[in-house]
Amino acid sequence: MSDTAAPTHEALDDKVNRLFAGKVVRKDLVRKVKVGANVPVFVLEYLLGKYCASSDELTIQMGLQVVNDTLANNYIRADESMKAQATVKDRGSHTFIDKVKVRVVDSDYWAEVANFGHKYVHVPDRYVREFERLLTGGIWAQVDMRFEYDEESRGKNPFWIERLTPIQIATFDLDEYRKVRRDFTTDEWLDLLIRSTGYEPAEMSRRLKLLFLIRLVPFAERNYNLVELGPRGTGKSYIVQEVSPYAALLTGGTTVANLFGHMSGRQKGMVQIWDVVGFDEVADLQKMPKEVITTMKTYCESGTFQRGQEAVSGDASIAMFGNTNQPVDVLVQTSHLFAPMPAIIRDDMAFIDRIHFYLPGWEIPKMHNELFTDGYGFVVDYLAEALRVLRKHNFTEVVDRHFSLGPHLNARDRKAARKTVSGLMKIIYPDGEATQEEVAELVELALEGRRRVKERLKKMGSFEYYHTSFSYTAQETGEERFVGVPEQGGRDLISSDPLAPGTVYSAGVTSDGTVGLYRLEVSVSSGTGKLRFAGGIAGATKESVQRAFSYLQARKTENGLTRDLDVSDLHVEVLDLLGNHVEAELGVAFFVAATSALRKAPVSPALLVLGDMSVQGNIKPLRSLTEPLQVAQDNGAKRALIPIENKRNFLDVSAEIMEHVDPIFYGDPRTAATKVLGAM
Repeated sequence: MSDTAAPTHEALDDKVNRLFAGKVVRKDLVRKVKVGANVPVFVLEYLLGKYCASSDELTIQMGLQVVNDTLANNYIRADESMKAQATVKDRGSHTFIDKVKVRVVDSDYWAEVANFGHKYVHVPDRYVREFERLLTGGIWAQVDMRFEYDEESRGKNPFWIERLTPIQIATFDLDEYRKVRRDFTTDEWLDLLIRSTGYEPAEMSRRLKLLFLIRLVPFAERNYNLVELGPRGTGKSYIVQEVSPYAALLTGGTTVANLFGHMSGRQKGMVQIWDVVGFDEVADLQKMPKEVITTMKTYCESGTFQRGQEAVSGDASIAMFGNTNQPVDVLVQTSHLFAPMPAIIRDDMAFIDRIHFYLPGWEIPKMHNELFTDGYGFVVDYLAEALRVLRKHNFTEVVDRHFSLGPHLNARDRKAARKTVSGLMKIIYPDGEATQEEVAELVELALEGRRRVKERLKKMGSFEYYHTSFSYTAQETGEERFVGVPEQGGRDLISSDPLAPGTVYSAGVTSDGTVGLYRLEVSVSSGTGKLRFAGGIAGATKESVQRAFSYLQARKTENGLTRDLDVSDLHVEVLDLLGNHVEAELGVAFFVAATSALRKAPVSPALLVLGDMSVQGNIKPLRSLTEPLQVAQDNGAKRALIPIENKRNFLDVSAEIMEHVDPIFYGDPRTAATKVLGAM
């Protein structure tokens, strides 16, 4: 990039204090105070920003004393609620810092003041109208509380909120923010932003800094859908929980009404009131009502949803976090990168397709002391306010100034990439001015994060998602650059090693082009010629296996299998290698696998067996060859046993597949087995 010299710690601190006087704070002070107070970082930094926004050590120490006194006298610990109530009663009034929620009970508004420990506090209606977030999740505020005997409740509810001051900065000047940004190099600005979130950038690579900043994109970009899955302890939900007063983090189940509002429209939902709604443990979505997921799917596409007769819109971004329990290379090889998601999302291709960016959480280091900074960064509510104001602006056209996106990107891919670039531009280049090289860096990251989503859809076997060679072309030179994902690689689900007798790979394709990839395993035990299902088989797959078994029994003499079959039972298991639950008709594959098991003769390695059969042995061709052969090639197949009726379809197959997968055509089940097992 254009900025080469890394800023020194002290030089950047001096520059930040000079240019953003009163808007920055030393981040180690936050940790010092945080240890003794269980309040969000933005609350602490609000106080530190008021009293310690200086580089003068004496001023800092005096300010720190004021902050500690404020927390001691005005912050209520959860176990001191009775003491706080007594203070208000004895003094008649008291000011303190607490989290306030409001709910409607019998057409009256009642405030619940969390650590104060009272759920029926009188609150003026004007505050509920002014601060809608009181009704969904609540806000941290400075509360002026008075005590007054309430005749109506006979003294049961004697507490009244006199004044409510939300903890957030009063004003923000975007023009000044943009102007001062121009006095920083890009490297300096990146480091300032990383420090503002509490981390030390000195040992971070540029890529790691950008990945950290992706976590801020939902705050800067409306209706942005982010997923971050990675190991525990990497601070995935920290930004949403601690850094902004405009975000809400859900740590358990929720309802449709809470997220999307009441049917009556009387109360707005979280997506209409908050800038970001985060799901701390995405697996919890499995326990929620199905309507939550279906409404969220609609919302993630367009920002609108249906409540009763009304179409309602919101602009909250959605951030989903989850923990991976395996190293990424194991995930890529044996499962898939969305494995930690609940099945209701993981198996829903339409939902996954709405995700704009998959942040590779396994690249983020686990949080330890060396990662935290003692340098200066923005007071976080100043940064939160900057991002909130920038949400109103649109930088999606920045890509088109210099580049055109490649042909493999469909409309959703382009939308996702543009939104990511727009969000990063607001964070790093808030004035919208960046060089071609700087924009290219953001475009590559945006394409990588979206391609990670598309690769998962491709592995689910749907052919419509098969175009994943993402690229962008420089308009000036015509040079096309392709963007991969670092962890990507073929999974080689179809082994090129010799297989045990009775093992065969097969595939099927649905009418919409979704491919299922399977391994059939047939084993033989002593018995009386029965077929036993070991698992993984139902519907059309089960019926096709039963038809093939009936044919095997009827033609056992002709095929020289009478002696073996009469004294044996066949156990069959079908393993769904792509995990996408496609029901495929696998009759010929079962016939070949059963013959292989009975003859104790393995089939050729790296072989895929295609086609189904009737109970009389007539071969049923596939709907299409292109999709199953493409999936097979991507997963290591070198040969494919194909019904002769599909020979004309082979002309539709791409040259690349023809080059890598050799066709073996057959016209009946016995020929199929003979060609891959040898003489029968």
